[in-house]
Amino acid sequence: MTKKSLIILLALFLIFQSCDDKEKSQQLTDRENALLEKEKLFAKKESDYQSLIKMRDSLFNKKDSVEIFKEWPAEVYGAWTGKVICTESSCSDYVIGDQRIDTWEFDSDSTQLVSKIVNNNKLVRLYSGKFENNEVKLNYKTDSTAEKSVEMNILLNEISANKIRGTRTVSVDNKCTAKFSVELTRLSK
Repeated sequence: MTKKSLIILLALFLIFQSCDDKEKSQQLTDRENALLEKEKLFAKKESDYQSLIKMRDSLFNKKDSVEIFKEWPAEVYGAWTGKVICTESSCSDYVIGDQRIDTWEFDSDSTQLVSKIVNNNKLVRLYSGKFENNEVKLNYKTDSTAEKSVEMNILLNEISANKIRGTRTVSVDNKCTAKFSVELTRLSK
């Protein structure tokens, strides 16, 4: 073999050797990247796990500071005649001056305070309720399958033995609002 052939052979050997090193280097880089992704995924799962543990612990340790009534107080409980008059409206469904008279029944089930609105012995609406700071708060919201999204909030803050007064606010599709005065008179037994 001549010197020239030996140099060419050595050059070819070094070229093939360097190609092999580049492949190995790329494989190593790919493995390191895959390992980094797995570590990131594990760190996220660990973070989620720690958050869930904190939430669980807070649920077991934190006492509720709001007093929850399982029954309406005596001055609210029972049946009332309700007169509702529209006082403001930006909705085409409600006209100022319109009024409605229904029977309102304040009751509770095993999970919450409720108020049933009844007309001609048919249930018109069922509100979920709260009694806080000597005020009755009622809420009704249509479910996601309803044609229109309607939310009704009632605040009854003038409570006496035979009369309850307050306001009702109705929001339709978050586009318009109507306000009503509410006056309830205790039904005589």
